[in-house]
Amino acid sequence: MKWTDVRDIAIALAETHPDVDPQYVRFTDLHRWVMELPGFADDPNASNEKILEAIQMTWLEEAE
Repeated sequence: MKWTDVRDIAIALAETHPDVDPQYVRFTDLHRWVMELPGFADDPNASNEKILEAIQMTWLEEAE
């Protein structure tokens, strides 16, 4: 996975952190959790606030 795989990342986060409300996740934690996902292989510096926000919003949709 890469930073551009927003939906895949969101699904993986929902499965990895089922008891977490994504609405309250700080971007620093979100960044770390994405980096820790199995199969994630992208430059840690390639993310930005826009990408993290897109992941968080998609994760919220998946959680509903």
